[in-house]
Amino acid sequence: MLLENYKEILTPLLLKSGSKAQIKLEGHHPESRLAGGKYSLSTHTITLYIEEIKEQCIQIFGSIANLDLYIAVVFAHELGHAEDRALGILAERLEMATTETERARLSFLIEKRAWNYAERLLQGTDRKFTKKIIFQSLRHYYEQIELQHGA
Repeated sequence: MLLENYKEILTPLLLKSGSKAQIKLEGHHPESRLAGGKYSLSTHTITLYIEEIKEQCIQIFGSIANLDLYIAVVFAHELGHAEDRALGILAERLEMATTETERARLSFLIEKRAWNYAERLLQGTDRKFTKKIIFQSLRHYYEQIELQHGA
């Protein structure tokens, strides 16, 4: 998968964010997970998994008609991780968490902060489209916290 093919989608967001993160595109996630992207704190690298992003797009919207916008939303979210100055501290707290509730809340906080950043970065794009992706992304965390809270 060539980065060149996606530069017109990714470059404007990268420039707007001011991020110096490296970008890698892969076909599939190495662990066969349905994760569309990941950010590596140690290498300051964002990796997007194009086939997983396509699959997510189909699952949420029924087609890949808006794949370019979907990729932009996923990328903006990963930029949110890359530019989160508190990520190192939150990740450290997550590693040291001793209860499932604490892990669930910290994981949610990390994701929510990245989505908040993405929403600011994506101002001017289809808000309803973005909100639907965010809801799907965070749904697992809400459920996890609710289960922990109810237990």
